[in-house]
Amino acid sequence: MTTTQTQTHTAQTSRTDPPTSLPSLWDRRFTLYFTARSVSLVGDAMMPVATALAVGAVYGISGVGYVLGVWTGTFVLLVLFGGVFADRFGARRMMVGADLARVLTQGVLAAAFFAGTPPFWLLVSMAALAGAAVAMFLPGVNGMIPLVAREPQRANATLKVADALAQLVGPALAGLLITLTGAGTVYAIDAGTFVLSALCLALIPLARGGAPLETPVDIDSPAPTGSSLRRDLRQGWLEFRARTWMWAVILIWMGYGVLLFGPLIPLSSTLVSARLGSNAYGLAVSSLGIGTVLGGLLALRLRPARPLAAGAVAMTLYAVLPLCVALGAGLPVLLAGHVLGGGAWAFWSVMWATSVQTHTPPAVLNRVTAYEQAGSVSGMALGQILAGPATGLVAPERLLLVSAGACLAGCAALFAVPAIRTLRRAAPQGSGEPGAPVGGAGGE
Repeated sequence: MTTTQTQTHTAQTSRTDPPTSLPSLWDRRFTLYFTARSVSLVGDAMMPVATALAVGAVYGISGVGYVLGVWTGTFVLLVLFGGVFADRFGARRMMVGADLARVLTQGVLAAAFFAGTPPFWLLVSMAALAGAAVAMFLPGVNGMIPLVAREPQRANATLKVADALAQLVGPALAGLLITLTGAGTVYAIDAGTFVLSALCLALIPLARGGAPLETPVDIDSPAPTGSSLRRDLRQGWLEFRARTWMWAVILIWMGYGVLLFGPLIPLSSTLVSARLGSNAYGLAVSSLGIGTVLGGLLALRLRPARPLAAGAVAMTLYAVLPLCVALGAGLPVLLAGHVLGGGAWAFWSVMWATSVQTHTPPAVLNRVTAYEQAGSVSGMALGQILAGPATGLVAPERLLLVSAGACLAGCAALFAVPAIRTLRRAAPQGSGEPGAPVGGAGGE
């Protein structure tokens, strides 16, 4: 890591505002961005339950796994290009276009469910198109945070609380709407949230690094570089590879995708619904949202000197979630396990997102984000696709016991890697704050 890179990384870190500056977070930029993200998150939170219940009722566990797997697989294949395009053409432009594409996919599915039972090929086709749209959308999310918020950790924690509230309301609402009106209503609402999200994103007056609104920076213009697509992808890969803490976490997350995150929805939705009813599964996912609220609020207050180490401690509690499903716990224990799991996941997510945003140069942040997203999600696609066939060989309860064990093993691996365990919270330039990274983002 060169001195110039170190200075660039340090300059990019966000200001640590005192508590009295809290209102500065809620200027027009962040308010519009928060509205865009939170409203679409509500619609997205309804989708796993809608897919698990509506698709599962017709095509079974394998159908749910294939639909989710195609969505995730398409995302993994295209997200690297989404990172390049976000750096070239502007994150906001790509995000608005992706929102409009998802208005189309969710609207088509809504019409199909209203008309009767959608053919499987349509479900898979729309899942592929939606996955492609998300691949164009998500790389820009990290890049937008430093542009609309003065303090990334507080912004990330606030958005995580909004995500949690969406997870609290969305699944229960989805279960109720499917029972009363059918899956078409859920997909129609999701399409509407993307309309509002696109509108809010388009209205954001962007300024770089928390600059005043009077001096906006137009990041929707193409990047003034003559580099090729291949060269941009290579630069993003080199920046990603230079950070041992980043690629080591992603390797662990690839294993999590196959053994934990991928099979969790198909297996748990089937087991919980069979034992306690579909409403119980909606309540369980809503309890996950309650835990995520608590984890996000905790991340608003705590600023650990070693954020990834603190996040790894929290993630050990996530193992309780698959464990309580596997052991056939009653509803109260099941809901409590989802609360713990949600809190653990939220706290880790804030620590991770803030570390990526504050340890990566802004010019390549979208591309680096695309690489870490592609890696972390790639295993999930395989896990989702294999969930159904695996139940023909092993009981779903035993598979979830494996998931719980994999979660704990992954946490042990996080602590075993010095670059992860010792990564320090980034400090503003010249702040004199203890714990500032000495060697830059790749200082391991």
